[in-house]
Amino acid sequence: MGRIILTGDRPTGKLHLGHYVGSLRNRVLLQNEGNFDRMFVFIADVQALTDNADNPEKVRQNIIEVALDYLSCGLDPSKVTLFIQSQIPELHEMTQFFSNLVTVQRLQRNPTVKTEMALRGFNADGGEDENRRGLPVGFFTYPISQAADICAFKSTTVPVGEDQEPMIEQCREIVRSFNGTYKCDVLVEPEILLPSNLVCRRLPGTDGKAKMSKSLGNCIYLSDDPKEMEKKVKGMFTDPGHLRVEDPGKVEGNTVFTYLDAFCEPDDFAAFWPEYANLDELKDHYRRGGLGDMKCKKFLIQVLNNRLDPIRARRHTYEQDIPGVYEILRQGSEAAREVAAQTLHEMKAAMQINYFDDTALIAEQAAKYRL
Repeated sequence: MGRIILTGDRPTGKLHLGHYVGSLRNRVLLQNEGNFDRMFVFIADVQALTDNADNPEKVRQNIIEVALDYLSCGLDPSKVTLFIQSQIPELHEMTQFFSNLVTVQRLQRNPTVKTEMALRGFNADGGEDENRRGLPVGFFTYPISQAADICAFKSTTVPVGEDQEPMIEQCREIVRSFNGTYKCDVLVEPEILLPSNLVCRRLPGTDGKAKMSKSLGNCIYLSDDPKEMEKKVKGMFTDPGHLRVEDPGKVEGNTVFTYLDAFCEPDDFAAFWPEYANLDELKDHYRRGGLGDMKCKKFLIQVLNNRLDPIRARRHTYEQDIPGVYEILRQGSEAAREVAAQTLHEMKAAMQINYFDDTALIAEQAAKYRL
């Protein structure tokens, strides 16, 4: 069995810098290194509908936004299978089978689900009150759907952020349960692949809050033009105690320096701020005082534009051929469905519900009723 990558994103909006450093940048590296036999990257529209069922147009319109972000970041359809989740009906059938192997109590213990429920205002006990919505079953069970996505392609590796670790562990539990229950080795236990840069595992929002999130309005989007991006960086949270230029400043918890940790490379200083040899020198100056926040922000703007300009250019090119982008997704979805169908076929055989293919069963029962 080969090494297989699967990863994806919900189409609830354009992708942002948190997506880029947390997964997109690494996906392109993995694609180009060629150390994996196959790589699947999908747009998780079914998962997006679990908390947007009353607004399907939002999901529908953002399919193309996510696809454009994928392609503009450098994902190559000749190397990566790009597909849309809802176009693979086998995934939904697998989800149903897996749901019989997971208890309600186990889902309730999943910390990622708890966090996402709180973020969206869902009531944990399933009821409704004035301030919190009732919890949709589809949202509550999305770890099972996610396990189906992973297992359908026999994925060995799932590159995600650290907040998804509980989801991958639950998937491994489902794999062990299925293979153990049906005495087979059809499914594969995946391993998580986290970004090597610890800062990139959870990039904060521009307001300094723990996570960049569309719903919190603290994002810098990959598709932001230079002017919009500059405006967001200039309003970025820094050290609230650094009131005057001469004051010593804190680097830890300072969003500007967190972003520099995530994006800055040694060549950036030679190009944009030769006064410093590297980021450590810049941090030391900020800590001892005498360095203003705006100078640091202007440097960050240059660093980000240096990274985003090629992405913006590729996006503009793909925007001129939207039908071509949809054709990429159609072809990728057809290829992905072939793989998922084969896995489902093997699962049904292990479960002994492949009735029309089970010639031994048909012959046995025919003989039984002939007696």
